[in-house]
Amino acid sequence: MENLFGFLKPALPIKPLPKDKVDSAYKRYRLQVFLSIYFGYAVYYFVRSNFSLAKVYFLQEGFTKTQLGIVASALGLAYGVSKFVMGNLSDRSNARYFLGIGLILSGIINLFFPLTTSITVMFILMLMNGWVQGMGWPPCGRIMTHWFADKERGVKMAIWNTAHNVGGGFIAVIAILGVQIFGGWKGIFILPAIIAIITGVLYMIFAKDTPQSVGLPPIEEYKNDYPVVKVKDREKEMTAKEILFKYVLNNKYLWYIALANGFVYMVRYGIEDWAPVYLSTVKGFTIQQSSIGFALFEYAAIPGTILIGWISDKIFHGRRAPVGVACMVGVAIGVFIYWQSTSLLAINITLACIGALIYGPVMLIGVSALDIVPKKAAGTAAGFTGLFGYVIGQVSAEVVMGIVVDKYNWAGGFKLLIASSIIAIVLLSLTWNVHDRSKPDSEEIKYVN
Repeated sequence: MENLFGFLKPALPIKPLPKDKVDSAYKRYRLQVFLSIYFGYAVYYFVRSNFSLAKVYFLQEGFTKTQLGIVASALGLAYGVSKFVMGNLSDRSNARYFLGIGLILSGIINLFFPLTTSITVMFILMLMNGWVQGMGWPPCGRIMTHWFADKERGVKMAIWNTAHNVGGGFIAVIAILGVQIFGGWKGIFILPAIIAIITGVLYMIFAKDTPQSVGLPPIEEYKNDYPVVKVKDREKEMTAKEILFKYVLNNKYLWYIALANGFVYMVRYGIEDWAPVYLSTVKGFTIQQSSIGFALFEYAAIPGTILIGWISDKIFHGRRAPVGVACMVGVAIGVFIYWQSTSLLAINITLACIGALIYGPVMLIGVSALDIVPKKAAGTAAGFTGLFGYVIGQVSAEVVMGIVVDKYNWAGGFKLLIASSIIAIVLLSLTWNVHDRSKPDSEEIKYVN
């Protein structure tokens, strides 16, 4: 796989633009690539989160929660492994095409879901979908590290991270439209698939790979902001072995945040993927009311995530762990209130609060992965944390949560989520002082040197 064919290879540098053209071109391209990865990644959620909304219809068809949990777990299992594998590939490929191809393939796979009601077939389709979904996050990480400087990354990544919420929240609207347009639950898969295929094509038209590929200098030179992590040549493309064994697998801080990511994702998906079922079957919400609660969980994260990113950059000088710990304490409290409350208003407010807080650690762990490795290893580092997030986190949220709820009712499920929050807090605390830009002897510098 070292010799990626043709257009998938990293874009080559072209002749530098005249100095008087650099500033205006950089501003224009930065906005263009940011919007490309923002809307491109948001649409990935149209063809990832739609199954959660289809669960209510599948339950009406006689499927059990355990069966649906097993099918949904296939996505997390394949996605977690793929995010790591594709992350390594994306570090050695052209981000302009990588994300777009994955989005188009995910759309095509979704078109096959309405053709079957077999659990086995749906499980296989979900495995395939999870694998190509792994082509989304890593190229975004590559673009962020090449186009945005270290000191602004917390804020910029926080803004970009809201694409999760725009996509994850807006799918509720898309699903309702799909049901109306196509006359039933099949529309929950068909309409998002069509949108994904079209968006994938548009992404490949507007996205760019590196600044040098359009005649611009490296971001470090342009912003005069050099990362905390030191390497001899930041622009040198690395081999898979060098990325894995020099900068990822022997980095203890990546292991800490990767394990923490597993438990953060357990809480995130334990709430997100089961909210429509829990609200309709236990709290008595209508499908429309549960869709509103689902959307509130996603949309409240937008201001929350941006604020959290700003705090980590401006107040904690790049330290992500203290903010992440504070968020997870709030999440644990919110999960308990969500479980115990019987008020429609209180439940919606609590869901919004949980959403505003849980996506903070999700984003901060992703930023931390980029913080503590060279930019040419960004996709692999992010994929490594994603491997734990989805294989441990989402799979547990689907399979374990489904089994626990079937056996011990929802009380057991909520106790599982609270325990996961506490474990995440402990693991994040182990990276308390990592990436402190106010101190030149920050811990990961010692690691790299």
